[in-house]
Amino acid sequence: MSKNTVVVITGASSGIGRATALRYASAGANVVLASRRGQALTKLAKECEARGGDAIAVPTDVTNASQVDALARAAVMKFGRIDVWVNNAAVSAFAPFLEMPLDDIRRVLDVNILGYIYGVRAALAVMTEQGRGSLINVASIVGEVPQPYTAPYGMSKAAVRALGVSLRSELALQKQKHISVSTILPATIDTPFFRHSANYTGRQVVAMPPVYSPDLVAKLIVRTAKKPRNEAIAAGPIGKSLVTQHRKTPAPVEAQMALQTDKTHLSRKNKAPSTDGTLYSPAPTADATATGGWKGSERTGKRSFLGSLTAAALGVAVARWILTTNADASGKKRGKAHAARALRR
Repeated sequence: MSKNTVVVITGASSGIGRATALRYASAGANVVLASRRGQALTKLAKECEARGGDAIAVPTDVTNASQVDALARAAVMKFGRIDVWVNNAAVSAFAPFLEMPLDDIRRVLDVNILGYIYGVRAALAVMTEQGRGSLINVASIVGEVPQPYTAPYGMSKAAVRALGVSLRSELALQKQKHISVSTILPATIDTPFFRHSANYTGRQVVAMPPVYSPDLVAKLIVRTAKKPRNEAIAAGPIGKSLVTQHRKTPAPVEAQMALQTDKTHLSRKNKAPSTDGTLYSPAPTADATATGGWKGSERTGKRSFLGSLTAAALGVAVARWILTTNADASGKKRGKAHAARALRR
């Protein structure tokens, strides 16, 4: 990465976005910071400058296409170009599907899908004109292995993955060899995201282990922008194996994900009042942190132990599923054989 790389980051005020901004700034990049929290962005811009980068704060609601276009213009006006655009702003809601307010479902899809589309259009307009650039879309492992109680979020992240595939195909047909589109799939990350989520389950939303540091994702984003890949998983061995195994035997992995979500993602000890979280208004500036207090670094230190347990459980689940499937198939074959013999009689 060159020292003066120009990077636009949405959802920059906290979590993965904040960690990414600080990492780029530490490398001397020019960072354009976007989120709904203007005061938090101004403070972050000063932190970026203290680390050696140049930064501007551009308060932006990604559901407003005009504001996203203005964000791109601000980047070009200040720094002359856009080298990297990171679509990262996202929201979520937890609830049994029939109990989730329709307005909240629309809002999740609006932010997580249309917000990315507006970002892609603004970024590609600039990158196509300059003939180069790297577009990074932050999705989620949940876009590969959906969870219960978060249907709109899972839908949106699957859509982000599909968007990446479509854009890469289109750019290839247009011979745009120097414009890349990459999708990042984080696992559970130690950010304020879970506190910010809408929640109608009656149970506190907690980070489902294993939990990873937001800087793990930030490093991957920087690395992927420099050496583009179609998709990259931001996780340790457990998260990566989850995705790999799901592509081989989806049914048992989805069953295991459902159980883990119910057991470890929604607290069985702590109740929580219904809330629309930060769907319609941002969190306080005081909560504009990279980490969320889930102690990601400590939890990831236990990954090898947890990983072996998870792998063993997953292996048993897969084995049971295969045996059940084979038994069902054998039963059907035996049933057909008996029927055939009866007809011959």
